[in-house]
Amino acid sequence: MKYFSTRGGSERLSFEEAVLTGLAPNGGLYIPEHIPQLPNGWKESWKDYSFVQLSVAVLSLYISPDEISPQELHDLVSKSYATFTHPDVTPIVPLDDGGDRFVLELFHGPTFAFKDVALQLLGNLFEFFLSRRNARKQPGEPREKLTIVGATSGDTGSAAIYGVRNKPDISIFILFPHGRVSPVQEAQMTTVLDANVHNLAVHGTFDDCQDLVKTLFADTPFNAAHRLGAVNSINWARILAQTVYYFLAYFHVDEALRAQGKKGLGTSEGEREVQFVVPTGNFGDVLAGFYAQRMGLPMAKLGVATNANDILYRFWKSGRYEKVDSSSSSPQNGTATAPADGASDGKQASSTGGGVKETLSPAMDILVSSNFERLLWYLAFAASPDSDDAARREKASATIADWMARVKSDGRVEVPTAILNAARADFVAGRADDAQITRTIQRTYDTPPAHYVADPHTAVALHVASEIERPQNTTQIVLSTAHPAKFSSAVTQALVDDPSRSAAAAGTKPFDFDAVLPPAFRGLLDKERRVEEVAAPQIELVKAVIERFAVKEDVSGKPPTGSV
Repeated sequence: MKYFSTRGGSERLSFEEAVLTGLAPNGGLYIPEHIPQLPNGWKESWKDYSFVQLSVAVLSLYISPDEISPQELHDLVSKSYATFTHPDVTPIVPLDDGGDRFVLELFHGPTFAFKDVALQLLGNLFEFFLSRRNARKQPGEPREKLTIVGATSGDTGSAAIYGVRNKPDISIFILFPHGRVSPVQEAQMTTVLDANVHNLAVHGTFDDCQDLVKTLFADTPFNAAHRLGAVNSINWARILAQTVYYFLAYFHVDEALRAQGKKGLGTSEGEREVQFVVPTGNFGDVLAGFYAQRMGLPMAKLGVATNANDILYRFWKSGRYEKVDSSSSSPQNGTATAPADGASDGKQASSTGGGVKETLSPAMDILVSSNFERLLWYLAFAASPDSDDAARREKASATIADWMARVKSDGRVEVPTAILNAARADFVAGRADDAQITRTIQRTYDTPPAHYVADPHTAVALHVASEIERPQNTTQIVLSTAHPAKFSSAVTQALVDDPSRSAAAAGTKPFDFDAVLPPAFRGLLDKERRVEEVAAPQIELVKAVIERFAVKEDVSGKPPTGSV
């Protein structure tokens, strides 16, 4: 399997090269030359697989055994998920007794966020590839090293750091907006004191941080000097790793339904259909579901759940992919809103018109969804009239390069009707504002038998799941992307501080936040920290920090210890 850029070019990379490179030199994202189909009999042969076994089965469809042997792949996967606290890695939780709705919990990794699923694996892949390359070096040859740079609105940073902390030959630099991530999220990043870990608190927004990272990758001399690596969801390995839990959830929900004496999931008469509903900002998590569906996993339309920063929802509504809603000049649609009361979990909002809005679900407070480019490529490819696949790929890539240039220069692009209709064939989108997020957290907790505590991002998906188009006889699986303790302000505001709920919820199950607080969070805010403050979102300031702290080449033949 080879990988190429969504924006074209003759370059074809191996899986290893695509993972280590991250972002294509022309600004595109790497995608596989084809989407493999599931093997015959997959449903029967895979149904009892563990998460590790499913990961090996799915990843093997995209990774040649000549690159990573079956045993090596199994060892990498096993190592990556040994750090998770639940035996299923990503368990399902029923929200009702009727089998109508389940939550897929993705937050049982070391940083209590869904990004651990991909970034634990990605960190081990980085280490594996570098170790193998350096083992082939002749004495006196400089070791290969990797300088990872990433931007975070909260969760990506800590998950990436925990994925590569103290790994030889790797430095990691995480940019986050100063004062605009939750106290817990900032502490998770900045209390990691391993010598190869560097946090940069940039005075600006998340989008400023993301732009800085993209500029670094586009700087050919700087990139070559430091061998930059990507941990944001632009890295193909992150998307691939996330496809696995769609399969696991499918099998586990099927088993749960049959255990209740109901028809399971499938396409036979009377069997249920499954619909995944995904809270998303950068479109990576839901894109993984798209790949699972294209591989052959049967499902209804994927639910795209956005908050008030609803660029994706507006695309499915109008066909316009634009930073600011051109159909309305109201503050609700076109400009930044005032900070929501109690929304201290992340502040990506800009004070100027057209900025990203601050919400109770800050990991989704993003103006441009980086991974959406990958979906647009597949839509453009399918719309091409050419019969030759090579010609269709070339045309699709040229189309994407043009569209992304327009988004950069004009802030918007409108796709043809045929493209929009194709997108609507596989997806349905919805949005939730802060008031709806709060009510959903309350309703979900107050509803027996689950009395489920949802973080605000999961609440976005739960609200959208109740509103979107849903075929009859469908079981919904809502992806829960973060532990509620990471967003204590929003959850406490909804379940403790809201006076309207206090009256309405009289006699319901009382909420005790301490009961859901993981031991790892106790005392976290009081630990020693290390962070570099960057006075402005200026590329030269960021470069200067990287130049000072990146792992230096070692010609001794011994692995660096992580010191800088």
